Amino acid sequence: MRTLTYLVACSIDGFIGDPEGDASSMFRFLDEEYLGYLATEYPETVNTEGRRALGIADAPNRHFDTVIQGRGSYRLGLDAGMPSPYGHLRQIVASRTMGASPHPDVEIVADDLAARVRALKAREGPLGIWLCGGAGVAGELMDEVDELVVKTYPQLYGSGMPMFGGVRFALADFVLHDVRSFGNGVVVRRYGRNR
Repeated sequence: MRTLTYLVACSIDGFIGDPEGDASSMFRFLDEEYLGYLATEYPETVNTEGRRALGIADAPNRHFDTVIQGRGSYRLGLDAGMPSPYGHLRQIVASRTMGASPHPDVEIVADDLAARVRALKAREGPLGIWLCGGAGVAGELMDEVDELVVKTYPQLYGSGMPMFGGVRFALADFVLHDVRSFGNGVVVRRYGRNR
């Protein structure tokens, strides 16, 4: 069975963006060391345009063959002229309002996203599924998340968009698998669900 990994950037206090969801303040931490790590360890999480810019356009996917994101996350790429931002992955966008997909390689899922994820997880294959965001989609899929990769940036937001939106208290234990820290203050932690 394949896994669903929520790989996400957040502030020290657990916010993935400001109250409107803007996380652009984190971009200044994308220095050479950290970008090198992302390009080597998680090349599939770099959008198609970024892969070209980093010279890794043909890099094989290491962990994931599918990306799931919410309408808000997808809209960032769409507004930047990228209707298929992760062309090297199967792309699924969770949206009850978008209607038709703006690109033939992007599947829109309007209802029962968890069932769609369970079906994807049941498929055979060596690579998993990347949950890219946003908070509402992560909240909806919280019970399906098998692994967390949390990229913590050295910033405090105080308030903003949480990692998991729209959920009531629900305790879930995870086991820490590894930690990687960088000179810019970013810390990447990988956890597996303790089932």
